[in-house]
Amino acid sequence: MPRPPKLASFPAIRGALKFYQICSIITGIGLLLLVAEMILKYTPIHVELFLGGSGGFLWFADAIAGPGCQWFSLFIPGGDGCEMISTGDGVNVSLAILVVHGWFYVVYLISCFRVWSLMRWPFRRFVFLALGGVVPFLSFILEVRTARGVRAYLAEREAALASAPVPAPEGNR
Repeated sequence: MPRPPKLASFPAIRGALKFYQICSIITGIGLLLLVAEMILKYTPIHVELFLGGSGGFLWFADAIAGPGCQWFSLFIPGGDGCEMISTGDGVNVSLAILVVHGWFYVVYLISCFRVWSLMRWPFRRFVFLALGGVVPFLSFILEVRTARGVRAYLAEREAALASAPVPAPEGNR
């Protein structure tokens, strides 16, 4: 059984929890945008979102399945040599969403690790928190449950310490 967090680390836990909550929400929104982008690109809709260029401010351009693609090729890991070809010009917002979510997921993992290590939870709890960045909607659920649980734990520990009798100094006996 892991040791409980030290009382001195409670302020750090509160700070780490706030950072985790912010990262969790940003990662969850990024993941939902990524899922929407993948649906638009890899289903029969085959479009990507672009900013600027010949289509205007925000516009959709066709994404064409490359030569040798079969209908099932896009669902095979590695693509079986199948590649989607962008036809738009300007800034590829779909690609930007993918890159930003990927890099911010690393920041999210750091926030998960910080809360996990300060709270001294078992490793499987860290793995579960990490899944919040790859399973749609899970980061929002975990953010609420984790924040509620950590705050309740800290309040319970502080209340127990406040109600504990203070030992008398040895010189007053």
